Formats: sequence, structure tokens, C-alpha cells
Amino acid sequence: MSEKSFEQMLEESLKTIHNGEIVEGTVIGVKEDEIVLNIGYKSDGIITRNEFTNTPNVDLREEVKVGDTLEAKVLKVNDGEGQVLLSYKRLAADKTYRRLEEAFKNQEVLEAEVTSVLKGGLSVLVDEVRVFIPASLIADHYVRNLEQYKGQKVKFVITEFNPRRRRIIGNRKMLIEAKKEEQKEELFQKIEVGMRVRGTVKNIVNFGAFVDLGGADGLLHISEMSWGRVDDPHEICKVGEEIEVLVKEITEERIALSLKFEDSNPWLNAEEKYSPGTIVTGIVARMTDFGAFVELEPGVDSLLHVSQISKEHVEKPADVLSIGEKITAKVVDLDVENQKISLSIKAMDDLDVADAEFDEQASDSNEDLVEEAVEETVEVNDAVSEEEQE
Repeated sequence: MSEKSFEQMLEESLKTIHNGEIVEGTVIGVKEDEIVLNIGYKSDGIITRNEFTNTPNVDLREEVKVGDTLEAKVLKVNDGEGQVLLSYKRLAADKTYRRLEEAFKNQEVLEAEVTSVLKGGLSVLVDEVRVFIPASLIADHYVRNLEQYKGQKVKFVITEFNPRRRRIIGNRKMLIEAKKEEQKEELFQKIEVGMRVRGTVKNIVNFGAFVDLGGADGLLHISEMSWGRVDDPHEICKVGEEIEVLVKEITEERIALSLKFEDSNPWLNAEEKYSPGTIVTGIVARMTDFGAFVELEPGVDSLLHVSQISKEHVEKPADVLSIGEKITAKVVDLDVENQKISLSIKAMDDLDVADAEFDEQASDSNEDLVEEAVEETVEVNDAVSEEEQE
């Protein structure tokens, strides 16, 4: 039996390694862009910056120090220079893939930082493994500016897992919708019709505004924004404003809201302000062929029938009146229960005539009194003169 050389015995005493194998070693040297490991092999292991992390421009001297123990994956037993090329991040990725697969199966909620904003969504990094969150799955509404998420930590669940194609899809929208559904159930349990609640104006449309009540949106219809007439919802509220609203109706599909609080109802004291015979002033709001509707105050409209506009025949109200015109009329009828008031300008003419006749009668009466007083004075003077002559 031939004797083995020292080199042969040394080589046999060292372990053998293969590509793809997991090895453990001790850090014996660190540069800005390279880590040197003693892995118990005839050659040292090398981990470059690109094989340590996906984060660019990292100074490896700040990440590890001599004496640290690391596990790594063998990429090449001989990199061409007699050294073993290792990868730390790929081993970490393998472990993370297994973790993400379990999270996918169990629908576990994960949290990670948004590292980059892509054309169609966000990229987050979970222990060196990238997860893509499409723009359509970021929120429960369209997000125009994705840059706002960069650097933020976001929560998500994995809804698609295909490591072979390196396709791992995260879903943030699902969590938001689930949270809102939970808040919605809580909200519906505590609110009742007639209750005053606070909310934030979320969106304004031509027929009203949507108010976020904290779990569900309520519709504040334009007809419920004021006791008076509202032409544009933007006149009443603005997006982001916090307002107090009245819960008017609750159904499975929607919550109807109102700003018409009963204690501010202008009809509450209508009997005092608009009793029949009262002279009122209002603005012509709209007209039809049969009459004009006159706003006496916000929320109180009255009807001036075409027959009550003048003693003269009026074919259509528009012939003598105009929208926005200020008029004075007499209340001839009041129906508080049905919120109806009837006006008459013609009755004002009758009143003027009556006043004129009264003034004429008063004037004639005064003239008669003056004549009588003059006659009495003349008679007294004549009597005094006769006495003096005697």
C-alpha cells in the first residue's frame, strides 16, 4: 500500500460540497462589497453584495462583522479563481418562499415596506422576496397617485402564489373591504332613524353628497340639504368637511341622511307668521300657467294663483311677473298640516280701495265738522254784537 501525500490526506479530511448545497461558515473577512467565509473547505466561500441583499449600494461592513456565523447556498464550487461562490439572499429567499406559501394557504395577514412603485402597482419586499400588489388591489377605490405609498408599510394577504414563475400577488383591497364590512355591521347596530350622527363628506355629486359615517356611506340627497331650495350641493358642503346629519332612513342597501332638523323647521311657527290676513313679502321662485310660487323664507313656499294676481285679467303669471321679483301680498289661506299657503295681490287692491274710502269718509267728516264749528262761531259772534248794541 503506497503512502498518501500530506496534501491528499488534508484534502480527504476536508468535506466535499456541491452546487445547491447549504453550508455554514464563519466570517473571516468583510469588504464594502464582499464577505469571505471559512466553510471548512479547501477554498473559502465568497458572498458578493448582489448575493447578499436586493437592496442596492449596501455597505456590507455595516451588515456583518468578522466572527459572525452565516448560512449560505452554494452557487459554484469553483468560481474560476479557486473560490466557492455563495449566496445568502437566495437561501433567505428559499426560506421566505416556504413561509409565503404557508401564508398563502392560511390567508395570513402580512406586513412589508413598499420598496418601489411600478407602472401597474407596488412592489414590497418580504425577506428578500418581492411581492407585487397590482394597482387594482391596493384599495377599494381607484388610486391615482401610487407614489404616496412608497416607503410605507402596508398590510396584505397573498392571493396568488407561483414561485416557479416568480409570481406572488398581494391583495390589500381584500383587507380594507373586510374591515369596512366589520365597521358597517357595528355601525348598523348602533344607529337608528332620527339619530344625529357625525360624518365626513366623501364625495359630492349633482344630486347630493355621500357622507362617510365610519363603516358605511350615507346619502345626503340635495332635497334634504336645506329646508329651502338648493341648486348646487357644493353650496352646502365640501369634500373632507365634517358635518352633523340626521338619520332619516335605514335599509339594507343604503342610509338616507338629512340636514333638515325638526327644531329648525320653518313651519313650526307658521301659524304666528302667516295667519290669514297677514301682509307678507316674498320672492317669485318659479311660475306655471296657473300661478306663481313665492318663497316667503327658505323652506316656505306659497302659491299666488293667476286669478289672484290682479283685478285685471291675467292670462299667464309670466305676463306680469318675473323670476326673482319681490312682491307683497296678503295671506288668504293657511294649511299648516299640508304646508300650503295661498296668497293674493288682488286682495291687497281691495284693501287699498277700502283704505281710500275710509280716508275719503274721514275727510268729508272733517269738512262737515269744520263747517259746523264755523257756523257756531258766527252765531256766537252775532249774539254778542246784539247785546253790545242794546
